[in-house]
Amino acid sequence: MTSDQNKEGLISKLIEWSINNKFLVIIFTVAIIALGIWALLTTKVDAIPDLSDVQVIIMSEYEGQGPQIVEDQVTYPLTTKMLSVPFAKDVRGFSMFGLSMVYVTFEDGTDIYWARSRVLEYLSTIQAQMPAGVKMQLGPDATGLGWVYQYVLNSDKHDLQELRSIQDYFLRYELNSIEGVSEVASVGGFVKQYQVNIDPTKLAYYNIPLQMVEMAIKRSNNDVGGRVIEMGEMEYMVRALGYIKNVDDLKNVAIGNSPKTGAPIYLRDIATIDIGPELRRGLADWNGEGETVGGIIVIRYGENALSVINKVKERLAELKKSLPDDIKIDVAYDRSTLIESAIDNLKGKLFEETLIVALVIIAFLLHIRSSFVAIFTLPTAVLFSFLIMRLQGINANIMSLGGIAIAIGAMVDASIVMVENAATHLSAEKDKPLSERKSHWAVILESGKEVGPSIFYSLLVITVSFLPVFTLEQQEGRMFKPLAFTKTYAMAGAAILAVTIVPVLIGYLVRGKLRKEEDNPITKILIKIYHPIVDFVMNKRWWVMGAALVIILVTIIPYSKLGSEFMPPLYEGDLLYMPTTLPGISITKAKEILQQTDKIIKTFPEVESVFGKIGRAETATDPAPLTMIETTILLKPQEQWREGMTPDKLVDELDNAVHIAGLTNSWTMPIKTRIDMLSTGIKTPIGIKIAGPDLALLDSLGEKVEALVKNVSGTRSAFAERSLGGNYVDFEIDRNAIARYGLTVSDIQDVFNTAVGGMNITQTVEGLERYPVNMRYQRDYRENIDQLKRVLVSLPSGGSVPLEQLGKIVIRVGASMIKSENARPNVWVYIDIHDIDVGTYIKNAKEVIDKHLVLPAGYSIKWSGQFEFMERAESHLLLVIPLTLLIVIVLLYMNTKSAIKTGIVLLALPFSMVGAIWYLYLAGFNLSVAVWVGIIALLGVDAETGVVMLLYLDISYEKFKKNGMLKSLDDLREAVFEGAVKRIRPKMMTVMTTLLGLLPIVIGLGTGSDVMKRIAAPMVGGILTSMIMELTVYPAIFFAIKKREMKNIVDESNK
Repeated sequence: MTSDQNKEGLISKLIEWSINNKFLVIIFTVAIIALGIWALLTTKVDAIPDLSDVQVIIMSEYEGQGPQIVEDQVTYPLTTKMLSVPFAKDVRGFSMFGLSMVYVTFEDGTDIYWARSRVLEYLSTIQAQMPAGVKMQLGPDATGLGWVYQYVLNSDKHDLQELRSIQDYFLRYELNSIEGVSEVASVGGFVKQYQVNIDPTKLAYYNIPLQMVEMAIKRSNNDVGGRVIEMGEMEYMVRALGYIKNVDDLKNVAIGNSPKTGAPIYLRDIATIDIGPELRRGLADWNGEGETVGGIIVIRYGENALSVINKVKERLAELKKSLPDDIKIDVAYDRSTLIESAIDNLKGKLFEETLIVALVIIAFLLHIRSSFVAIFTLPTAVLFSFLIMRLQGINANIMSLGGIAIAIGAMVDASIVMVENAATHLSAEKDKPLSERKSHWAVILESGKEVGPSIFYSLLVITVSFLPVFTLEQQEGRMFKPLAFTKTYAMAGAAILAVTIVPVLIGYLVRGKLRKEEDNPITKILIKIYHPIVDFVMNKRWWVMGAALVIILVTIIPYSKLGSEFMPPLYEGDLLYMPTTLPGISITKAKEILQQTDKIIKTFPEVESVFGKIGRAETATDPAPLTMIETTILLKPQEQWREGMTPDKLVDELDNAVHIAGLTNSWTMPIKTRIDMLSTGIKTPIGIKIAGPDLALLDSLGEKVEALVKNVSGTRSAFAERSLGGNYVDFEIDRNAIARYGLTVSDIQDVFNTAVGGMNITQTVEGLERYPVNMRYQRDYRENIDQLKRVLVSLPSGGSVPLEQLGKIVIRVGASMIKSENARPNVWVYIDIHDIDVGTYIKNAKEVIDKHLVLPAGYSIKWSGQFEFMERAESHLLLVIPLTLLIVIVLLYMNTKSAIKTGIVLLALPFSMVGAIWYLYLAGFNLSVAVWVGIIALLGVDAETGVVMLLYLDISYEKFKKNGMLKSLDDLREAVFEGAVKRIRPKMMTVMTTLLGLLPIVIGLGTGSDVMKRIAAPMVGGILTSMIMELTVYPAIFFAIKKREMKNIVDESNK
């Protein structure tokens, strides 16, 4: 675009309006700064964006029932119903002992509370079909990232039951009332239970049926009111008090009267009554020293994690005063350290980048006030982006701050060009005689109009080129959209400032003695180096263009060797050890394994504390079976580690130290695991889901896959879950036998439910505390098969009959836990890998499985975990990157109004990919979504530097043409020389600020650096090579194109 064309455009008019309305522009800028500071102080803070899907959990308790019964009667009807909920994407079912969990995952963008109301609506239609005794409830309005804080209670004097009561009835309620807390889950210890152990021989002696005992206990546990009575002008409320409050109350429950003597029969006459522990499906351990009681804070969806954690800590500090002196609250996991270190690291990076950019500008301009104008746009544009972030509800996290961090260098480009051009114009004006000089503001306006529109468009290219990142979906979309938003806002802010406040500030501050461009020592050095290069390039232009093409083709070699992964690992500062045991394990054995592993881990000097959990915590967000260990390892700050120790080395050492037979190790990190488990159900980087109707066949297929992938290179561990690991004692009812005695199937099942299994039939009310009352036969009557055979069943006509006369008892192996996805039973294979990228590993593993595994009809296999995301992201990016290019081309054409010039600018893009690919290859980075986001950012930056380069060649050419100085090829050479060599300063400034602005990220080591380095890497490599190409090839191409135009001009002048 020529400078004449520029002067008439919308941007030129905006520059003119700004200069004519200086006061208004200053007021608006001050207002943006003030609002930006408010936004900066009030924006919510977290470590990473919330990556978990919108999810609603249905938790159904079906006390005492095995997984198969739970699956058939509860989970399967629920999952089939939930498949038809609007926008439901996946429905995952877990059937465990006494518990069903159904996870309904919704499409992106679904409002969580709308989703919950829809699920409730569908639940109401199926409630009536559920068996009696099923208690259904929705899980908390929280996500996979919700577990932000965990603590344990330790005491020398209080036992585990007392600690659990303090957690359940004191701490839990106090912490639940904190704003932003969705749920406080308890784990470990013992829940107190009143145990009524009935002697069946005494029942037979007194001829009392079991149902009668159950009814008597229930009817002896209630308080009722009898309205009011008036006595002596006072009103008294009437109550009949009958709550069971202790063991003695239970002992004195009247069951009936003796048929022989008529004396009352009390519960103590037919049963022993004790206090014991409730049946446990989970326990916790602290540092391998023994069992403990823990609490897990689950925060509400969309809450400010840091603020909630700080409130929880403050409340716990206050509550400590109300606890007995010997009870200590220890921190088991605290997300706030990660949040603070990530935010502090990025704030540090932002400050370093700003400083570097400021120093580059000062060094090139050697004029403090001029430098201030360019630097001023940095904090102002950052505050502008914070303001929009705050209004849009985007958290400050690694990604959103990272967006600003990668934009910093490019943000000042427009201001640099504006300031530099104004300084050049002003110093040129000083050389003119006084009579010919224009007024100061007229010079500013002219210089602004000359470069303003082009540079505004080039910043717009950077801004708009990032728009395709907004089209990313699901986990990758949630990860990178905050970065895309903030980068776009920062760039848009910088572009607007460059054509509004910057011309005004230039007018006020760029005055006094200004050095000529050629007097600047840095410019002198650059010209000295660049002069011979341009001469060489113009003489050997075809050789130069040929060499550029060869270099592009050679780059295919390193590109073919790059690995692929979904996301680079984000080191969280803590570890999660998640081994899997073989099914069928008892809770006693589980406890022993947990203590062993925790004790070994705690011996490492890098480890601060170890909080082990086996089984599940009391929350719907935890579907862990009794075979799953989950150990949170809190690490000390890295400066306290042994010399030369890295997180990867530490994991390898831990893996070698913890070797226990029957355990399959898996090492990961807390946040990452929660997100992965809730979005795919898979806790390792790679998973294989095998679906089909028959559990036995699924198990054998799982074992085959496990054996196959163990031999694939790069496998750290592989484990196929066994569905059929549960041990069952089945009673097969003889329908003819029960008919002879006048019994029904239900009568027999009641005996199993209550007498053998034990049912919680009521609960005591002890102040604020509630404890279950459980009734079952004494242990001597249910400890082995022979005793079970002798269990007596009451007959309707009086008397009783032993169980063995009503059917037969068989021991079988069955399901220990049944998983289903979209209503089809599944077996999952977990694969942990090392020293290999996900893409390559899956390619190799797929070949092995396809070759050696034959799937029966009706069975399917699906690769899951990170791979599921990676495949989706890859197919999406194949559409997105061409779209980015198209947008860039359209914008460039709108600016240049010339297909040739657009083509010249676009030549920078393949050359920038050369640097990007070589940098990734040499740094050992895999291709991932983060890298592709960096490449998308690079396309915009390259187009911008190309526009700047072309702009000066064009301005110089138009100046020569206008002044009639183009008479020969030497004149054209001189015009190109002036546009390229003499204007090296602004070109180098725009490139160096962008390049050096990324330096702190490239060499950074703090929290979040893993991801940010992958984004910055292609940008740094690409900017370097595109700069070399623009400085060498552009003048050659420009000369070659204009040579033809020049001949036409010369021919016309000769006519």
